[in-house]
Amino acid sequence: MEAVARLNNVPTSPRKMRLVAGLIRGKSVSKALGLLKFEPNSGAARIEKLLLSALANWQLKNEDARIEEANLFIKEIFVNEGKMLKRLRPAPQGRGYRIRKRSNHVTLIIDTMTDEQIEKQSKKSKKASK
Repeated sequence: MEAVARLNNVPTSPRKMRLVAGLIRGKSVSKALGLLKFEPNSGAARIEKLLLSALANWQLKNEDARIEEANLFIKEIFVNEGKMLKRLRPAPQGRGYRIRKRSNHVTLIIDTMTDEQIEKQSKKSKKASK
């Protein structure tokens, strides 16, 4: 069972937010929360809050299940470009330089890991350790 959380109009450039999103893509929820807690980028705190919101959404859908036993992982996370505010900065000789203040939209989907996915992941980790 999957749960979705969205964060719209974040006043950060999409490029900076994609760096943080790429860091946690495909990871388990507990590992992702640990990574985001100590990540110095400004977008990490916002994505951490978004991940907690997705967890709460999942909990509402599955009231009888426990989060610890569900093997939740980040199925999909993507960052889209949002509104762009265009401003002018005074420049020499009466000119004006254009400033583009970018924003973004983040969508996060978490899902439970099936037994097959757990086996594949354990095989990959064994190969990596050799």
